[in-house]
Amino acid sequence: MNNKKISLFAKLALFAATLIWGSSFIIVKDVTDSLPTNTLLTIRFLSASLILAVIFRGSLKKLDRGYLVRGGILGVLLFFAYMFQTFGITDTTPGKNAFLTAVYCVMVPFMAWGLTKKRPDRYNIAAALLCIVGIGLVSLTNDFTIRMGDLLTLIGGVFYALHIIAVSKFSDGRDPLLLTIIQFASSGVCAAAAMLVLGDFGRLGGIDITAALVLGVAYLAVGCTAVALTFQNFGQKYTDPSTASIILSLESVFGVAFSVALGREGMTPRIFVGFALIFVAVIVSETKLAFLRKKKLR
Repeated sequence: MNNKKISLFAKLALFAATLIWGSSFIIVKDVTDSLPTNTLLTIRFLSASLILAVIFRGSLKKLDRGYLVRGGILGVLLFFAYMFQTFGITDTTPGKNAFLTAVYCVMVPFMAWGLTKKRPDRYNIAAALLCIVGIGLVSLTNDFTIRMGDLLTLIGGVFYALHIIAVSKFSDGRDPLLLTIIQFASSGVCAAAAMLVLGDFGRLGGIDITAALVLGVAYLAVGCTAVALTFQNFGQKYTDPSTASIILSLESVFGVAFSVALGREGMTPRIFVGFALIFVAVIVSETKLAFLRKKKLR
Protein backbone atom coordinates (compact mmCIF):
# COMPACT_ATOMS: atom_id res chain seq x y z
CA MET A 1 0.00 0.00 0.00
CA ASN A 2 1.44 3.38 -1.02
CA ASN A 3 1.78 6.38 1.28
CA LYS A 4 -1.22 8.21 -0.17
CA LYS A 5 -3.53 5.30 0.54
CA ILE A 6 -2.12 4.87 4.05
CA SER A 7 -2.64 8.59 4.68
CA LEU A 8 -6.23 8.37 3.41
CA PHE A 9 -7.02 5.34 5.58
CA ALA A 10 -5.42 7.08 8.56
CA LYS A 11 -7.67 10.13 8.12
CA LEU A 12 -10.72 7.88 7.69
CA ALA A 13 -9.75 6.03 10.89
CA LEU A 14 -9.55 9.33 12.81
CA PHE A 15 -12.86 10.43 11.34
CA ALA A 16 -14.47 7.11 12.33
CA ALA A 17 -13.11 7.42 15.89
CA THR A 18 -14.45 10.97 16.14
CA LEU A 19 -17.85 9.93 14.79
CA ILE A 20 -18.06 7.05 17.28
CA TRP A 21 -17.10 9.29 20.20
CA GLY A 22 -19.59 11.95 19.06
CA SER A 23 -22.39 9.40 19.11
CA SER A 24 -21.41 8.21 22.59
CA PHE A 25 -22.83 11.25 24.43
CA ILE A 26 -26.42 10.22 23.72
CA ILE A 27 -25.66 6.59 24.64
CA VAL A 28 -24.09 7.64 27.95
CA LYS A 29 -27.10 9.87 28.68
CA ASP A 30 -29.48 6.94 28.09
CA VAL A 31 -27.42 4.33 29.96
CA THR A 32 -26.97 6.51 33.06
CA ASP A 33 -30.76 6.75 33.34
CA SER A 34 -30.66 3.09 34.38
CA LEU A 35 -27.11 2.39 35.50
CA PRO A 36 -25.15 4.24 38.23
CA THR A 37 -22.24 6.23 36.83
CA ASN A 38 -19.47 4.24 38.49
CA THR A 39 -21.09 0.92 37.58
CA LEU A 40 -21.01 1.99 33.93
CA LEU A 41 -17.38 3.12 34.21
CA THR A 42 -16.34 -0.13 35.93
CA ILE A 43 -17.83 -2.24 33.13
CA ARG A 44 -16.61 0.09 30.40
CA PHE A 45 -12.98 0.33 31.48
CA LEU A 46 -12.41 -3.24 32.68
CA SER A 47 -14.03 -4.64 29.53
CA ALA A 48 -11.97 -2.38 27.27
CA SER A 49 -8.78 -3.28 29.15
CA LEU A 50 -9.50 -7.00 28.79
CA ILE A 51 -10.34 -6.69 25.08
CA LEU A 52 -7.15 -4.75 24.32
CA ALA A 53 -5.08 -7.14 26.47
CA VAL A 54 -6.34 -10.11 24.43
CA ILE A 55 -5.87 -8.42 21.04
CA PHE A 56 -2.44 -6.97 21.85
CA ARG A 57 -1.28 -9.68 24.27
CA GLY A 58 2.22 -9.54 22.81
CA SER A 59 2.66 -6.13 24.46
CA LEU A 60 2.10 -7.66 27.90
CA LYS A 61 5.61 -9.17 27.77
CA LYS A 62 6.99 -5.67 28.35
CA LEU A 63 5.04 -5.19 31.58
CA ASP A 64 7.17 -3.98 34.49
CA ARG A 65 6.87 -1.78 37.58
CA GLY A 66 7.31 1.37 35.48
CA TYR A 67 4.25 0.56 33.37
CA LEU A 68 2.19 -0.24 36.47
CA VAL A 69 3.10 3.04 38.19
CA ARG A 70 2.69 5.25 35.12
CA GLY A 71 -0.41 3.47 33.88
CA GLY A 72 -1.87 3.56 37.38
CA ILE A 73 -1.48 7.34 37.68
CA LEU A 74 -2.89 7.89 34.20
CA GLY A 75 -5.81 5.61 35.05
CA VAL A 76 -6.68 7.59 38.19
CA LEU A 77 -6.72 10.86 36.23
CA LEU A 78 -8.77 9.28 33.43
CA PHE A 79 -11.25 7.90 35.97
CA PHE A 80 -11.89 11.31 37.52
CA ALA A 81 -12.23 12.88 34.05
CA TYR A 82 -14.83 10.35 32.96
CA MET A 83 -16.58 10.31 36.34
CA PHE A 84 -17.18 14.07 36.43
CA GLN A 85 -18.11 14.10 32.75
CA THR A 86 -20.56 11.22 33.19
CA PHE A 87 -22.11 12.67 36.35
CA GLY A 88 -22.34 15.96 34.47
CA ILE A 89 -24.31 14.55 31.55
CA THR A 90 -27.08 13.45 33.92
CA ASP A 91 -27.88 17.15 34.55
CA THR A 92 -27.23 18.68 31.13
CA THR A 93 -27.76 17.91 27.45
CA PRO A 94 -25.48 15.63 25.40
CA GLY A 95 -24.50 18.57 23.18
CA LYS A 96 -23.48 20.83 26.06
CA ASN A 97 -21.61 17.94 27.66
CA ALA A 98 -19.69 17.37 24.41
CA PHE A 99 -18.66 20.98 23.90
CA LEU A 100 -17.88 21.78 27.54
CA THR A 101 -15.67 18.68 27.73
CA ALA A 102 -13.78 19.85 24.63
CA VAL A 103 -12.45 22.92 26.46
CA TYR A 104 -9.67 20.74 27.92
CA CYS A 105 -7.84 21.34 24.62
CA VAL A 106 -7.66 25.03 25.47
CA MET A 107 -6.69 24.39 29.13
CA VAL A 108 -3.65 22.21 28.42
CA PRO A 109 -1.11 24.92 27.41
CA PHE A 110 -1.87 26.96 30.54
CA MET A 111 -1.86 24.00 32.94
CA ALA A 112 1.37 22.66 31.43
CA TRP A 113 3.10 26.03 31.75
CA GLY A 114 4.47 25.29 35.23
CA LEU A 115 5.76 21.87 34.15
CA THR A 116 7.26 22.65 30.75
CA LYS A 117 8.21 26.32 31.44
CA LYS A 118 6.77 27.05 27.98
CA ARG A 119 4.56 30.11 28.07
CA PRO A 120 1.24 29.96 26.21
CA ASP A 121 1.49 31.82 22.91
CA ARG A 122 -0.87 34.33 21.34
CA TYR A 123 -2.95 31.54 19.79
CA ASN A 124 -3.44 29.91 23.18
CA ILE A 125 -4.45 33.24 24.74
CA ALA A 126 -6.87 34.03 21.91
CA ALA A 127 -8.34 30.53 22.16
CA ALA A 128 -8.80 30.91 25.93
CA LEU A 129 -10.68 34.20 25.52
CA LEU A 130 -12.92 32.75 22.81
CA CYS A 131 -13.53 29.69 24.96
CA ILE A 132 -14.50 31.70 28.05
CA VAL A 133 -17.08 33.66 26.08
CA GLY A 134 -18.36 30.45 24.48
CA ILE A 135 -18.71 28.70 27.86
CA GLY A 136 -20.65 31.68 29.19
CA LEU A 137 -23.07 31.61 26.24
CA VAL A 138 -23.59 27.85 26.50
CA SER A 139 -23.73 27.42 30.28
CA LEU A 140 -24.90 30.59 32.03
CA THR A 141 -28.63 31.03 32.52
CA ASN A 142 -30.43 34.36 32.28
CA ASP A 143 -29.69 35.05 35.96
CA PHE A 144 -25.99 34.24 35.39
CA THR A 145 -26.00 30.92 37.27
CA ILE A 146 -24.57 27.67 35.97
CA ARG A 147 -26.23 24.25 36.13
CA MET A 148 -24.51 21.65 38.28
CA GLY A 149 -24.22 19.32 35.28
CA ASP A 150 -22.35 21.94 33.26
CA LEU A 151 -20.03 22.67 36.21
CA LEU A 152 -19.25 18.97 36.71
CA THR A 153 -18.54 18.65 32.98
CA LEU A 154 -16.05 21.53 33.16
CA ILE A 155 -14.34 19.87 36.16
CA GLY A 156 -14.11 16.73 34.06
CA GLY A 157 -12.42 18.84 31.38
CA VAL A 158 -9.78 19.91 33.92
CA PHE A 159 -8.97 16.25 34.62
CA TYR A 160 -8.83 15.49 30.88
CA ALA A 161 -6.26 18.28 30.56
CA LEU A 162 -4.25 16.87 33.49
CA HIS A 163 -4.42 13.44 31.86
CA ILE A 164 -3.05 14.74 28.56
CA ILE A 165 -0.19 16.48 30.34
CA ALA A 166 0.59 13.30 32.29
CA VAL A 167 0.51 11.22 29.09
CA SER A 168 3.09 13.52 27.49
CA LYS A 169 5.31 13.12 30.56
CA PHE A 170 4.90 9.36 31.11
CA SER A 171 4.72 7.97 27.57
CA ASP A 172 8.32 8.60 26.45
CA GLY A 173 9.91 5.32 25.43
CA ARG A 174 6.84 3.33 26.43
CA ASP A 175 4.50 1.13 24.40
CA PRO A 176 1.32 3.27 24.10
CA LEU A 177 -0.94 0.22 23.80
CA LEU A 178 0.41 -1.41 26.97
CA LEU A 179 0.19 1.92 28.79
CA THR A 180 -3.44 2.20 27.64
CA ILE A 181 -4.28 -1.32 28.81
CA ILE A 182 -2.88 -0.59 32.28
CA GLN A 183 -4.56 2.79 32.60
CA PHE A 184 -7.94 1.38 31.56
CA ALA A 185 -7.54 -1.38 34.16
CA SER A 186 -6.60 1.22 36.77
CA SER A 187 -9.64 3.37 35.86
CA GLY A 188 -11.88 0.32 36.14
CA VAL A 189 -10.51 -0.52 39.60
CA CYS A 190 -11.04 3.10 40.73
CA ALA A 191 -14.63 2.99 39.50
CA ALA A 192 -15.23 -0.32 41.32
CA ALA A 193 -13.80 1.20 44.51
CA ALA A 194 -16.13 4.20 44.09
CA MET A 195 -19.05 1.78 43.68
CA LEU A 196 -18.12 0.18 46.99
CA VAL A 197 -17.79 3.51 48.81
CA LEU A 198 -21.05 4.92 47.40
CA GLY A 199 -22.98 1.70 47.98
CA ASP A 200 -23.76 1.14 44.30
CA PHE A 201 -23.34 -2.64 44.67
CA GLY A 202 -26.44 -2.75 46.84
CA ARG A 203 -28.51 -1.06 44.13
CA LEU A 204 -27.53 -3.40 41.31
CA GLY A 205 -30.36 -5.80 42.09
CA GLY A 206 -32.94 -3.15 41.24
CA ILE A 207 -31.62 -2.45 37.75
CA ASP A 208 -33.91 -3.45 34.89
CA ILE A 209 -31.52 -5.14 32.48
CA THR A 210 -32.96 -4.59 29.02
CA ALA A 211 -31.57 -5.34 25.58
CA ALA A 212 -31.13 -1.59 24.97
CA LEU A 213 -29.10 -1.23 28.17
CA VAL A 214 -26.83 -4.19 27.33
CA LEU A 215 -26.28 -2.95 23.78
CA GLY A 216 -25.58 0.56 25.05
CA VAL A 217 -22.94 -0.60 27.54
CA ALA A 218 -21.39 -2.92 24.93
CA TYR A 219 -21.21 -0.06 22.43
CA LEU A 220 -19.45 2.17 24.98
CA ALA A 221 -17.00 -0.52 26.09
CA VAL A 222 -16.17 -2.05 22.72
CA GLY A 223 -16.91 0.61 20.13
CA CYS A 224 -16.21 3.87 21.96
CA THR A 225 -13.28 2.66 24.01
CA ALA A 226 -11.42 -0.31 22.51
CA VAL A 227 -12.20 0.14 18.78
CA ALA A 228 -12.14 3.95 18.63
CA LEU A 229 -8.88 4.07 20.57
CA THR A 230 -7.24 1.66 18.10
CA PHE A 231 -8.48 3.81 15.21
CA GLN A 232 -7.03 6.90 16.91
CA ASN A 233 -3.63 5.28 17.49
CA PHE A 234 -3.40 4.19 13.85
CA GLY A 235 -4.75 7.47 12.48
CA GLN A 236 -2.46 9.76 14.44
CA LYS A 237 0.59 7.70 13.51
CA TYR A 238 0.14 8.48 9.80
CA THR A 239 -1.46 11.95 9.95
CA ASP A 240 0.23 15.29 10.62
CA PRO A 241 -0.70 16.77 14.03
CA SER A 242 -2.60 19.80 12.68
CA THR A 243 -4.85 17.71 10.46
CA ALA A 244 -5.38 15.13 13.20
CA SER A 245 -6.33 17.85 15.68
CA ILE A 246 -8.92 19.30 13.32
CA ILE A 247 -10.50 15.90 12.69
CA LEU A 248 -10.54 14.92 16.37
CA SER A 249 -12.04 18.27 17.39
CA LEU A 250 -15.15 17.33 15.39
CA GLU A 251 -16.14 15.02 18.28
CA SER A 252 -18.04 17.84 19.98
CA VAL A 253 -19.71 18.84 16.71
CA PHE A 254 -20.92 15.29 16.13
CA GLY A 255 -22.09 15.16 19.75
CA VAL A 256 -24.40 18.10 19.14
CA ALA A 257 -25.42 16.90 15.66
CA PHE A 258 -26.57 13.52 16.96
CA SER A 259 -28.39 15.10 19.90
CA VAL A 260 -30.23 17.68 17.79
CA ALA A 261 -30.99 15.21 14.96
CA LEU A 262 -32.57 12.77 17.42
CA GLY A 263 -34.61 15.50 19.10
CA ARG A 264 -32.74 15.38 22.42
CA GLU A 265 -32.19 19.14 22.57
CA GLY A 266 -33.06 22.36 20.82
CA MET A 267 -30.66 24.94 19.47
CA THR A 268 -31.10 28.59 20.43
CA PRO A 269 -29.06 31.28 18.64
CA ARG A 270 -27.12 32.02 21.86
CA ILE A 271 -26.15 28.38 22.40
CA PHE A 272 -25.24 27.98 18.72
CA VAL A 273 -22.89 30.98 18.91
CA GLY A 274 -21.39 29.57 22.14
CA PHE A 275 -20.77 26.20 20.48
CA ALA A 276 -19.19 27.93 17.48
CA LEU A 277 -16.84 29.97 19.68
CA ILE A 278 -15.73 26.90 21.65
CA PHE A 279 -15.14 24.97 18.42
CA VAL A 280 -13.07 27.81 16.93
CA ALA A 281 -11.14 28.08 20.21
CA VAL A 282 -10.25 24.38 20.07
CA ILE A 283 -9.14 24.68 16.43
CA VAL A 284 -6.98 27.75 17.18
CA SER A 285 -5.40 26.19 20.27
CA GLU A 286 -4.72 22.81 18.68
CA THR A 287 -3.54 23.88 15.21
CA LYS A 288 -2.38 27.51 15.69
CA LEU A 289 -4.00 27.98 12.26
CA ALA A 290 -1.07 26.18 10.59
CA PHE A 291 -3.40 24.88 7.87
CA LEU A 292 -4.10 28.46 6.75
CA ARG A 293 -0.41 29.29 6.52
CA LYS A 294 0.18 26.18 4.40
CA LYS A 295 -2.45 27.36 1.92
CA LYS A 296 -0.79 30.77 1.65
CA LEU A 297 2.58 29.15 0.90
CA ARG A 298 1.05 27.32 -2.03
